[in-house]
Amino acid sequence: MTSRISPVLFLDGGLGTSLEDKYRLDFSKDTPLWSSHLLVTDPETLRSCQRDFGQVPVDILLTATYQISVEAFARTETPTHPNGIRRSDIPSFLDLAVSIAGRVKAPSASIALSLGPYGATMIPSQEYSGRYDVEHDSVERLVEWHCDRLGLFAEVEQICARVDFLAFETVPRLDEIRAIRKLFARRPSSPELADNAGSLGNMPYWISCVFPGDDYTLPDGSSVDQVIGALLDSENADHLPWGIGINCTRIAKIPQLVRMYESAVCKLASAGQIKAWPSLVLYPDGTNGEVYDTVTKAWQAPDRSAVAERTGPW
Repeated sequence: MTSRISPVLFLDGGLGTSLEDKYRLDFSKDTPLWSSHLLVTDPETLRSCQRDFGQVPVDILLTATYQISVEAFARTETPTHPNGIRRSDIPSFLDLAVSIAGRVKAPSASIALSLGPYGATMIPSQEYSGRYDVEHDSVERLVEWHCDRLGLFAEVEQICARVDFLAFETVPRLDEIRAIRKLFARRPSSPELADNAGSLGNMPYWISCVFPGDDYTLPDGSSVDQVIGALLDSENADHLPWGIGINCTRIAKIPQLVRMYESAVCKLASAGQIKAWPSLVLYPDGTNGEVYDTVTKAWQAPDRSAVAERTGPW
């Protein structure tokens, strides 16, 4: 097993919260793209907010694309797009998202393409619950959905030269982890997967999961050992993640979860199933024990009283 000391890199976070708190924006069911809505209506404000992160400076800047999907664009109605935004028009907005991140980041910083789970596109969003509709309730159907979305980014000019990582975030289900891993198979299982993933399928990527509630399982009930197995086994794809992580999880749970992650990775390493440790990516929320309610779009304190109405991690 390869052993090395990795540097600590600082990642940005809380784009939606920052847009509402500092820039007084409001997101609702009428803005299904959430913070990505500004790519359509107000890119200057988005640029200003992301410049705040760039000036910290952070080492890795996430693009404003967490909520991106064909479905969300189709539901986005504006004076210039009264009937929603067509699929053929989407890549131009994705190009803008990458361009903004590239302009405002520190010169030495990297860019990660933010990609939420399928549940983030549902109304109400279901990345904290993992309760998906029947059309997206299996590995195969989730592969198709993620493959189709990745194809939108593959249409952006020189995308692989402009971003450094793919960040699959807030993944709540074991089958979705496996579906994402299949996007990075050296020999894709279908021509569509090969065409849509394109050269993006060779990029460094991380997958971070969400552990809501009081226990230490995914929303679908999967244990940490099962999660690490799906993240790192070679059956799903031999292109292993650059990093594995935890996001949108109460900060008080992080120490125990990190120990559980470490123990599970140790088991795989001892069995010879992995040759090098992945990077660990951590970006929890709720520093005072708050929990984000995806229905009310508010942070709830431990006693369930509202702390402040914010937009969550998007």
